[in-house]
Amino acid sequence: MREASTPPLADLSSYRNVTDLLLRREAVAPHHLAFDVAAVDGTWRQVSTAAFADEVRAVARGLIAAGLEPGQSVAIMSATRYEWAVADLAIWFAGGVVVPVYDSSTAAQVAAIATDAHVRIAFSGDERAQDALTDAGVPLVIDLGGGLTALAQRGADITDDALERARSHATPASPATIVYTSGTTGHPKGAVLTHENFLGQVLNIAAVYSDIVRADGNTVIFLPLAHVLARGLQLICLASGMRIAHLSAPSDVVSSLAVLRPTFLVVVPRILEKITAAAAARAAEKRLHGLWSAAVATATDAGRAAEESEDGGIAARSWSLRLRHRLFDALFYRRIRGLMGGRLRYMLSGGATLPARMSLLFCGMGIPVIEGYGLTETTAPLTGNLPGAIRSGTVGVPLPGSTVRISDGGEVLARGVGVFAGYRNPDDDADAFVDGFFRTGDLGRLDDRGRLTLEGRLKDVVTTSHGKTIVPARWEAAIEQHPLVSSAITVGEGRPYLTALIVLDPDAPAFADVRSHHSTIQRAVDDANALVSRSEQVRRFELVTADAEDREVVTPTLKIRRRELLHRESAVIDALYR
Repeated sequence: MREASTPPLADLSSYRNVTDLLLRREAVAPHHLAFDVAAVDGTWRQVSTAAFADEVRAVARGLIAAGLEPGQSVAIMSATRYEWAVADLAIWFAGGVVVPVYDSSTAAQVAAIATDAHVRIAFSGDERAQDALTDAGVPLVIDLGGGLTALAQRGADITDDALERARSHATPASPATIVYTSGTTGHPKGAVLTHENFLGQVLNIAAVYSDIVRADGNTVIFLPLAHVLARGLQLICLASGMRIAHLSAPSDVVSSLAVLRPTFLVVVPRILEKITAAAAARAAEKRLHGLWSAAVATATDAGRAAEESEDGGIAARSWSLRLRHRLFDALFYRRIRGLMGGRLRYMLSGGATLPARMSLLFCGMGIPVIEGYGLTETTAPLTGNLPGAIRSGTVGVPLPGSTVRISDGGEVLARGVGVFAGYRNPDDDADAFVDGFFRTGDLGRLDDRGRLTLEGRLKDVVTTSHGKTIVPARWEAAIEQHPLVSSAITVGEGRPYLTALIVLDPDAPAFADVRSHHSTIQRAVDDANALVSRSEQVRRFELVTADAEDREVVTPTLKIRRRELLHRESAVIDALYR
């Protein structure tokens, strides 16, 4: 199959802009609890939809009083927190355009974004962000803490009519946000997403996942809100009534799950890897390593059986599998579900490819993982597996209102409600579109049911000096499943054979002693080589490290900037070919 489409489920004609999502939810359920907000003493207070909307309007009035004109840009540079959500909606209520900035961005990156987007006002999450935005020449920088109260007081005299004029200024085609891509392969580009892009995604995704995103459920957002996936999720939950809690430190997530008890969670594959690695380590400490290995195999078999059955239920499994599953559920699976709050019905995995074995494992343990795929330029999810129709190893079918096409060269092309119209700089659009489709830069294929399987990045294809064209994604994915590995980057362009730089996970034991891990990783390399043809095998490798806070080599979403790492490690690479 070369192209797959899914018709839209939502009618956008009665919506003017994103602010309508909040207003309609407020009208329907003003007293419904919309947020769990962390207090200083570690407790959580609950905020209703009406109370949140009142805060949004008060801050929006303050922005108008501070001189914000409709269509002007306002930046938010902060870790994920409740006030981020208030500022986000308030900027839209005041008629502004939101420019998210990762709180880990360097001063040079902040200055470039502020200059390119003509940022007039900004919200800062801490002193570092305050200094970076001020040094970038932003005229007014407001603290997301106490500054919101002062800003609201400043706008006390702004009338309801003035606020409504500002709120209703933006049309569906108006820019809602400018999101600067993290740039793993080149310079950051400002993707302009419209109100229609957000409305199309929010309403269609809420419709197709109505069994998951429900008013009687809740979630925890700990991914950076500067990332379009987290912001899209926030709007979907807000419009659907799913209660939201924010966590700024991913390290606090596991300990908070038992308190917040979410019914749905968005994660990146690395978190699932860490959960299973921790479970394996605890089993080993109790000398239960053999039992844990059997439990993993049983859950994987159960997950596979569930996918292949018509109803996805345990009844479809053999009696021996049911018996083993019941035993290991009592020993392991139930405890893992309890560690995650005990109420999780589904998880969504995004941001990187989820290994099929990990998807099958969690499904078998009673927490199905829905893998999806999207980019900043598609306003988050473009495709996704659906409840009851999950196929591990794929990123699902086009979501409602979207079309996926595979080019002659194998590139994934996208068109639909969430696909943006272009970058802020028209020069960046030159090679971004073909025949009305956005070029994702990813390689993939569609099966006979329209499910997409990703097969690597177009720019990562390697051509050796012998003329062999190699897509290294399968080999790299196999290595990255190892708990000691953060990333694997294959090298070999114009060279006689393939080598690799393997980036160790900073949380790996004995991280400082890189050499001690070489023999362990060699076994993983041998296993990965067994999966591919001879020309695709890596002959030599070197272990390297990367500081997660170094924004020149690691993106805010913890992806490696391949070009920069290859540049820095050029001497190491040359040594691999001597």
